[in-house]
Amino acid sequence: MLEPPDLPEESIIACIQQEYGLDMHHLEFLPLGADVNAAVYRLQAADGKAYFAKLKRGKFAEITVALPRFLRDQGIAQIIAPLWAHSGQLWVGLQDYRLVLYPFVAGRNGFEVVLSPAQWAAFGAALRRVHTVRLPVELETALPRERYSPRFREQVMRFLEETSLGIFDDPVAVKVAALLREKEAIIRDLIQRAEGLAASLHDQLPDYVLCHSDIHAGNLLVGEDGALYLVDWDNPILAPKERDLMFIGGAQGFHGVTAQQEERLFYQGYGATQINQAALAYYRFERIIQDIAAFGEQLLLSTAGGEDREQSFGYLVSNFLPGGTIEAAYRTQG
Repeated sequence: MLEPPDLPEESIIACIQQEYGLDMHHLEFLPLGADVNAAVYRLQAADGKAYFAKLKRGKFAEITVALPRFLRDQGIAQIIAPLWAHSGQLWVGLQDYRLVLYPFVAGRNGFEVVLSPAQWAAFGAALRRVHTVRLPVELETALPRERYSPRFREQVMRFLEETSLGIFDDPVAVKVAALLREKEAIIRDLIQRAEGLAASLHDQLPDYVLCHSDIHAGNLLVGEDGALYLVDWDNPILAPKERDLMFIGGAQGFHGVTAQQEERLFYQGYGATQINQAALAYYRFERIIQDIAAFGEQLLLSTAGGEDREQSFGYLVSNFLPGGTIEAAYRTQG
């Protein structure tokens, strides 16, 4: 969210003081992220400690805070865990929002920095620990499982039909509709390829592991001391490991190295593993389709969002640029 929500800052500070017992003296809105339903803030307490507050509107699942808390408690230092409120929960309610409080880690994300070879290896080692962690039953049963659902593919097909017939007034919606019309043949091919791969994978029985599912460069935080953190656990899932590994070498915002170098450096930390190329290709195609569906819903079906709308349109366009995610997906399938 690039613009602060319609929520008085005084109410946020008062909520944290009451629910967490922390005397906050300063609050700063941070215009970060592509999620138009999430606002984030940096807070300074009276004792000088800094905190990070995330306010989430709409759908909220307890697993998104319970899981990173568990992973950190298992000794995975690359996870920033939410703090406990006086209620014994990892979140508190504030009007239409759920507020989650974390320690603040100063740093920059993977879009902004070039990872060193040692950091790439540390990234790989951390994700391997996530993929091999043993989950308690209550967390495992709370997680969704990969079903290779056609939901996003069907949604994008509807958008293609609507943009071929509909007239849009909002300037950003007009640009989205024009883009979908221009790229219709490519988009239909992406859907067809994802459908075919999903059908073949559905009959396989791969090992399912805990996956972050959105570990692009923006969700890798590099602290000022060089330490790495895997952040934004909004969509964890039990799935084949390729659900996460698709981001490595998949044109997902990391820079300063080639796709081949990304893979070589990452797997030095992750370790040897057998990759299912069909699964890797499926997830890369499906990710693009999911982006088109999500941004289509945000930009075609609503005019809300302010500055976030232009940013979201830019993210959508980036899939089609030379060297982007579409090229990476086609290269994966061969």
